[in-house]
Amino acid sequence: MKAFVVEDSRLARQGLVRMLAAHPHIDVVGEADHPDTALPLIRAACPDVLFLDIQMAGADAFDLLAQLEAHPRIVFTTAHAEYALRSFDFDTVDYLLKPVSPERLAQAVRKLEAHALPVSAEAVLDADSRIFIKDGERCHMVPLTAIRCFESCKNHVQVYFNQTHAYVRKSLGSIEERLPRHVFFRVSRQHIVNLAAIASIEEAIGAGYLLTLDNGKKLEISRRHAAQLKETMSL
Repeated sequence: MKAFVVEDSRLARQGLVRMLAAHPHIDVVGEADHPDTALPLIRAACPDVLFLDIQMAGADAFDLLAQLEAHPRIVFTTAHAEYALRSFDFDTVDYLLKPVSPERLAQAVRKLEAHALPVSAEAVLDADSRIFIKDGERCHMVPLTAIRCFESCKNHVQVYFNQTHAYVRKSLGSIEERLPRHVFFRVSRQHIVNLAAIASIEEAIGAGYLLTLDNGKKLEISRRHAAQLKETMSL
């Protein structure tokens, strides 16, 4: 499991990296002392989990998470208990108060390993399932086949269906785990589409392709994703 540590205190950061070395299933692939320097490194490393301090000089963890296109699992490390409630708006596995002890860190790692277990067959939705979506005061019961696409949007995922859309507080990755693979396909870091909703795929100006859905929504996808998509949809 690839981990990235963001902590503005050098001693705290080094101590956390050192304690994580005792866990063979955790591979620390990078570290940073501020959200500004962390952002491009996280995008490049694509870690499975962030060990993330909340309050840092001139910025906080939530500013960083708002800029990430895809959210890994998160273990917050902080001296401030008052952020606990807000932290669970994200894909938060645990919330560690400083100073972090080896025993408490081990507990968080066990939670991470439990979250990383494969999703059981029962957890994957059937193609004919209906799902409940609560968007503010509005509630929807939506047939899975009516959903045209899912779009990652900062701390939410936007679900497009029946000529409308709604926001849900989930990560795109956690939604992907529930979707039947023969119905939905992840065309980019930000989008999952219903295969039946694809109207056309055209070569775009530049390096990628332009995918058009039957509701008129257009998405840019890479050549690699386009090739995988064509392979999936071919005889």
